[in-house]
Amino acid sequence: MATAASPFPSTARLLLPSTQPPHCLAHRLLALRFNSVGKSLAARAAAVTSPTPSPLTSSSGIVLVDHSEAEKANRLKSAYLEKVVPLLKEEFSYKNIHEIPKIEKIVVNCGMGDAEQNSKGLEAAMKDLAVITGQRPVKTKAKNSIATFKLREGATVGIAVTLRGNVMFSFLDRLINLGLPRTRDFQGVNPNSFDGHGNYSVGFRDQSMFPEIRYEALGKQRGMDVCITTTAKTDKEAHRLLGLLGMPFREGGGPATVVVPKKKRKAAHFDGKAKGRK
Repeated sequence: MATAASPFPSTARLLLPSTQPPHCLAHRLLALRFNSVGKSLAARAAAVTSPTPSPLTSSSGIVLVDHSEAEKANRLKSAYLEKVVPLLKEEFSYKNIHEIPKIEKIVVNCGMGDAEQNSKGLEAAMKDLAVITGQRPVKTKAKNSIATFKLREGATVGIAVTLRGNVMFSFLDRLINLGLPRTRDFQGVNPNSFDGHGNYSVGFRDQSMFPEIRYEALGKQRGMDVCITTTAKTDKEAHRLLGLLGMPFREGGGPATVVVPKKKRKAAHFDGKAKGRK
């Protein structure tokens, strides 16, 4: 019974016949070369005949960063370019792609009032912030002297780090998907913390929310502020941008909601002082 010829030559066909003398150096070199060629062709044939794995799909609908993208180094950046940009362009009817808002930089700062007296604590805080952000912070100096707070001009008052590019997206990814869910009694970030120009700020009381910081090695509890600077012209566009990236905003608020603080009446203020004098 005749069989179909294989398109790739096997290893046995490429071996030289054994009629050559085995002690010949040229025979050995040619045999090694033909064996390596046969193995490479056989591996290529197996790769062609093997089925390609099907891509993983998420059962919960549209997910910007799903499980199949977990091994990507810059998965949040790729999600922004592939999914967030078309949604923003369609929703706000941008005519130019450069009008689409994007994250320009992220500034992480940590204030330390006892930095001048506690040099070891300052170095420990700088190491912790460097581990969290992936970039070594710089020391912030006081611009003016304030005698009430015993502060001199040029004294160290804290540390700060400015993140851009891939390091910025990496930190924001870990903040949204690892840091915020590990916060105690977390119910969402405040949606009213925009400054009116598309920039968002959020503060944290404890740095141990990040998995890079071991709770046992953490000495004094320190907080930090995260300022996200965007190119959005309005707070609504910035709110939508961060929401599509996965920022868990608290329900019942937003950039359109304006909270007006109640002012105390002057009459009640003077009445209280007069009653205290009597």
